Amino acid sequence: MADDLPISRTHVLPGQSITVKTARASGPGGQHVNRTETKVHLSFDPRAVQWIDEGTRLRIVALAGRSVDSDQCILITSQEHRDQLQNLDASREKLKALVLKALVKPKRRVPTKPTKSSQRRRVDEKKRNAKTKATRGRVRDD
Repeated sequence: MADDLPISRTHVLPGQSITVKTARASGPGGQHVNRTETKVHLSFDPRAVQWIDEGTRLRIVALAGRSVDSDQCILITSQEHRDQLQNLDASREKLKALVLKALVKPKRRVPTKPTKSSQRRRVDEKKRNAKTKATRGRVRDD
């Protein structure tokens, strides 16, 4: 169980919804990398948070892409740094950015029709192009 993660002034992800595991990381660290667990696996369950509605939860899952397991939990991994605490902070920032992005509701598209004049212009342009292309071709020697 992890600490609470403040998302904004009004939203906080409770620590019960976040699970942190560590593992040995590849990459920088030299021989020391074989002895310490600096990689951080952060798992977040959006269903455990009361203020996340169904639409926001679906947007979080969609934004996470392939980082979602079969239980609809979001998996975030960080191993950029040589320090476990820095990797934990980095993964918490990734989670915060993901949730903030999902909180923004997309604007609903209002379908519109093209105007009569734009339709007329389009057809006129097509006719002009057709005439131009019709004049192209082989030149016959008569």
